[in-house]
Amino acid sequence: MKKIFAFCGALLLGWTAGRAQNRKAPENIPAGDHSLLWKISGKGLKSPSYLFGTIHMICPDDYLWTPAMQRALDQSRKVAFELDMDDPQLSMQVAMGMMLPPGKTLKDFYTEAEYNELKAAVNKNAGMSIDMLQTLKPFAVMSMLASRSVDCSTPDSYEGNIMKAVSSSGKEIVGLEAAQDQIDVISKINADSAAHMLLKVTREMDEMKTQFADMIAAYKQQDLPALYELIIASPDYKEDLNTLLFDRNRKWIPVITRLCKAQSTFVAVGAGHLWGDQGVISLLRKAGYTVSAIK
Repeated sequence: MKKIFAFCGALLLGWTAGRAQNRKAPENIPAGDHSLLWKISGKGLKSPSYLFGTIHMICPDDYLWTPAMQRALDQSRKVAFELDMDDPQLSMQVAMGMMLPPGKTLKDFYTEAEYNELKAAVNKNAGMSIDMLQTLKPFAVMSMLASRSVDCSTPDSYEGNIMKAVSSSGKEIVGLEAAQDQIDVISKINADSAAHMLLKVTREMDEMKTQFADMIAAYKQQDLPALYELIIASPDYKEDLNTLLFDRNRKWIPVITRLCKAQSTFVAVGAGHLWGDQGVISLLRKAGYTVSAIK
């Protein structure tokens, strides 16, 4: 169950997670630094930029936004998300990337008994007929069910709220990667494995919701080390998922540094990407930047 929960929880905190062999905290980040907001400075930067860990869906009662976070956003001249949230084509591009190849259906991944079990679970947990999901990849259906771990009818979105906050300010909004980059990530996840995980998710939704609450608690405490431990709690992640997380972090570093050199930027990415020896904080420090927690 820990493997399934960690994978689904990571969908809300930053797509994928690493293997337990990477659980050690990075040597260059003090474990006592509990913060979701970090200042990027040094190495000749004319003004500081900021790194903020989001959670893609969270209940309004759990939503955390401090005066320090607002000041950092106000002082930044540009906002960077994982994707360019201001791109009018983004939703369509991501939706197309979630589709199965022509002629393939969700039902093809299961025996008749498994499919009937999945059908009942989707109806119970998502309130819809599985017939509406036939053309979606198992990963996409799993993402949808993972969102049901958020125990409220109308979740909040950090990305959406930040977008609203800067809508009248003239700040440019950019993405660290293109929609196709995330589509490629999804495409590299073995569909049969994702189908197997999807079935296990439907069998253990109640436990997943309970454990996701632990992740929310760690997030509200701004405890990145604890959050990191929860995400990578399983020793049996497939090597490709391990590679996909850390590859994305590494690919973001030159983009982030280029943005920070040009002007002060508020970088908001899933909190699951920040911690760890190969997390964004550590990688920026290894690149020579000063990255310090803002309380």
